[in-house]
Amino acid sequence: VQLQASGGGLVQAGGSLRFSCAASGHTFRSYRKGWFRQAPGKAREFVAAINWGDSSQYYADSVKGRFTISGDNAKNTVYLQMNSLKPEDTAVYYCADRAGRGGTYYYTSDYDYWGLGTQVTVSS
Repeated sequence: VQLQASGGGLVQAGGSLRFSCAASGHTFRSYRKGWFRQAPGKAREFVAAINWGDSSQYYADSVKGRFTISGDNAKNTVYLQMNSLKPEDTAVYYCADRAGRGGTYYYTSDYDYWGLGTQVTVSS
């Protein structure tokens, strides 16, 4: 299974970016897809997740109201629209995929597959 993310970059505070993450190499239907991020010197943290079956969405408090996760079943692709970006959003962003039901949406250990990560830098 491969998760290919794209859409990172450099943006000024208040700006927007949109990530996409396309999954390939498997025939099963994902249960949940998520986005995490890791800033220098910090642990990887949960950003947003979506249940692939019912589209339930979950967000970290720090991004609620600014970020939106969505998905395209036909393309097996998950998106993360990031608006009103802040310097503290600077991090490497990772997409993740969980195959089976259950687990939490916020623990990294509850995801089975990971993308390589893409850098977001928000300048003040």
